[in-house]
Amino acid sequence: MQIAEIFESIQGEGPWAGTQSLFIRTSGCNLRCWFCDTPYTSWKPEGSALSLDELSWRVADCTAPDVVLTGGEPMLLPDLVPLAQRCRELGKRITIETAGTIDQPVVCDLMAISPKLSNSVPDDPAWHDRHERARFRPDVIRSLLLRYKCILKFVIDQPQDVDEVRAWLSNFSQIDPGIVWLMPQARTREELAERSVWLQKITTEHSFRFSSRLHIELFDNARGK
Repeated sequence: MQIAEIFESIQGEGPWAGTQSLFIRTSGCNLRCWFCDTPYTSWKPEGSALSLDELSWRVADCTAPDVVLTGGEPMLLPDLVPLAQRCRELGKRITIETAGTIDQPVVCDLMAISPKLSNSVPDDPAWHDRHERARFRPDVIRSLLLRYKCILKFVIDQPQDVDEVRAWLSNFSQIDPGIVWLMPQARTREELAERSVWLQKITTEHSFRFSSRLHIELFDNARGK
């Protein structure tokens, strides 16, 4: 399995923010968001090949109660299903962070889906159309919502992006606004602080939930933290 990095830190987003976690970050992604905060897993993927047993040893040796399988896009990983099963057998609470474009029959306690809006489309001519075609798979979203405890985390760059979130949600029946989280597009503390001010207000207006990004607040998006 191609793994970009493994590290312990706190979960920075969503309902379990602040929880000590082991992050297993896979390398490789089927999308190319222009604002990707881990370009070493997408635009220029890197990492090391680790076996299922090697990863299991790292999980077993970790005292954190949570394991976050993230990327890149972890659903691309051929051995994601047995890796998640090993984590479960080792007593870990499992979050999978995905864009919701690929499905696998994986065990997890929280499916953290981050659907990509039109604000994610890159200018790069090699990826613009490919990203646009791949970023929305309603069949995959419906399947995940049906089978898992899910949250929907949308990256908001401008206030008008929230109108697109509402339009996106209208494709699905009876989504509880309590599982919809809005978080600022930010790769620095300064960007996070500026966008958080107006996004918190908009989130409240629509009965959604606001997610900060603690890893940026605390570590300024430093790698491996």
